[in-house]
Amino acid sequence: MSKKKKKQKRAAFNFASGGVLIVAACVFIFSLYQLITMLIPYYSGGEEYDKIKDIAITADEEGKGFTVDFDALLKENEDTVAWIRFDEPAVINYPVVKSADNNEYLTKTFTANDNKLGAIFVDMRNNSDFSDRNTFIYGHHLNVGGEMFSELLEYDSESFCKKHPNFYIYTPDGKVRTYKVFSAGVVKDTADNYKIEYAADADYEAYLKLCEESSNYKVEDVELTAQSQIVSLSTCTNVRDDERFLVQGVLTAID
Repeated sequence: MSKKKKKQKRAAFNFASGGVLIVAACVFIFSLYQLITMLIPYYSGGEEYDKIKDIAITADEEGKGFTVDFDALLKENEDTVAWIRFDEPAVINYPVVKSADNNEYLTKTFTANDNKLGAIFVDMRNNSDFSDRNTFIYGHHLNVGGEMFSELLEYDSESFCKKHPNFYIYTPDGKVRTYKVFSAGVVKDTADNYKIEYAADADYEAYLKLCEESSNYKVEDVELTAQSQIVSLSTCTNVRDDERFLVQGVLTAID
C-alpha cells in the first residue's frame, strides 16, 4: 500500500474515532445534565424542609423535649394543621397541611414552591383536628433522598415495626397524639382500605378487621373497637401505578 493511501486511511480512522469521542462526550454531558436536573428538586426541597424544622422545632440531640412552634408555621402557611414525627431512625418529621384540593400539595412544598417533593397533607374530606374515626395523610415515596413518606416502606418489615411501633401527631391546640401501628402493607388504590365513611359501628369494625387482614403481619397488643380513632398514612410503592403502601396506627394516648 502506498504512503499516500496509508495517510488517507489513517486520517479517515482518526476522523471516525474523533466523531465517536464527540458523540460519547455529548451523551455524557446530556446524561449529566439530566441527572443534575433530576437531583436539584430533591436538594432544594430538602433544604427548604430543613429550614422549616429550624424555625419551628425545639428538641435536644436525642429528640427529647420535642415541641412545635405552630405560630411560626402558620405564618409560613395558613394551611398548617399538624406536625407528624416518627421515632428515630425514621426521617419522617414534617409539617402537615390540608387544603380543599387533594392535588395541590402533590407538587407544592409546605411553602408553596413547585417541587416534586410536595408536602405531607391530610385528605380534604377529613376534619383538620383529627377528630374523625379515620384520618388519611398522604406523602410521596421518592426513589432518591428518602424524604417525605419514603421511609414508611420500612414498615414492610415486622421486626422494624416491633422496634418502632409508634408515631406522633402534634396539633396547634398543644396536644400530642400517640398512635401505634396496627397494619402495614401494599393495597390497591381502589381498595376498601381507603374507605373514609362508615354508616354504623358495625361497618367501622368490619373496616378495621379488613385493614388488619391486609397487613403484612399481625401486631400484638392492639385493641381495635368501634370507638377507636386511627390515622392512615399512604404513599406510592413506585412498583405499580395502582398500588399504595398503607401504614395505619390507632390512637393510644393524648398528652
